Amino acid sequence: MSYKILVAEDDADICEVLRLYLENAGFDVISADNGIRAYDLLKSESPDLAIFDIMMPEMNGFELTKRVRITSSIPIIFLSAMNADSDKILGLDIGADDYITKPFNPLEVVARVQSNLRRKYKLDSTAHQSGELLTVGELTLDTKKFTLQKNGEDIQLTPTEFKILSTLMEKPGRVFTKAQIYERINGEYFENDDNTMMVHISKLREKLGDDSKRPKYLKTVRGLGYKIEKS
Repeated sequence: MSYKILVAEDDADICEVLRLYLENAGFDVISADNGIRAYDLLKSESPDLAIFDIMMPEMNGFELTKRVRITSSIPIIFLSAMNADSDKILGLDIGADDYITKPFNPLEVVARVQSNLRRKYKLDSTAHQSGELLTVGELTLDTKKFTLQKNGEDIQLTPTEFKILSTLMEKPGRVFTKAQIYERINGEYFENDDNTMMVHISKLREKLGDDSKRPKYLKTVRGLGYKIEKS
């Protein structure tokens, strides 16, 4: 199976470099030079993963992601010259799965595309096969329907958030390092993944209604990693 990648980038040179490397890795590539065109392609072409620049004309990457997340859980990677932590946090907070800053190594982009696809479609495959319900306290994770409920109310998760939570809920009370979590969901670990993991955990706590200072569910074990508390 050849996965289809949407690249939304208004710099033609960057777009061409990404196309060259992604096609060389065996992917089909479609592209757009503005946010509105990208949104139209998402609806008409149904790509398997999207790479969005942030500062695009017509509709920026942040607004585009907000619109996409209303109906789709497609993996989204931001590729941007905006490298402040606040920009990364905002991007992940609104639903992106990964964030790469410019200038970038095209081989790293390919590696992250592959990792995010493995995460998404391994998750879908595992969920289809097992149909297992994971329950910790008021939380119930359905790995077949790809849903989370707290006290019977649905909570929307991104694919990355779902995989992190399912990893922790499979073994309540066990401490996982950031590297172990990333290796379980990606198969790979990159140097700058630490901050990304903290943002995903923070967003999960927010969705669960967990107090970040005194969390009930997602506990930080200082110097080690994270665990979900047993009920």
